[in-house]
Amino acid sequence: MSSERPTEIRLHQQSRVLELAYENGERFRLPCEYLRVFSPSAEVRGHGPGQEVLQTGKEDVNIVGIEPVGNYAVKLVFSDGHDTGIYDWHYLYRMGENQAASWQDYLDRLAEAGHQRRAGAEE
Repeated sequence: MSSERPTEIRLHQQSRVLELAYENGERFRLPCEYLRVFSPSAEVRGHGPGQEVLQTGKEDVNIVGIEPVGNYAVKLVFSDGHDTGIYDWHYLYRMGENQAASWQDYLDRLAEAGHQRRAGAEE
């Protein structure tokens, strides 16, 4: 698990990307929107399987604060006021590894729900 702990966390507020670097050379650039719509909070994930809440309209969300949680996680504070997700190192690493598939799944769920992301929003 120690290899899943980032050696560097850098927020690029202008491009709205959280960059994570790891001991093994891996580097992930996770858009704030991606981190927000996949927040590990109960507000997003629900309290059990099938209770997930599809997040919409988060194209412009940014991270306004990163707070350490012990030695195992960070709490991300978003510009829309969301601040209840605790992102442990394993979860963040998995988000980086599975970014393409997870994002496509999110886009598919948006389409199924009849929601379109705003034109010009970065992917």
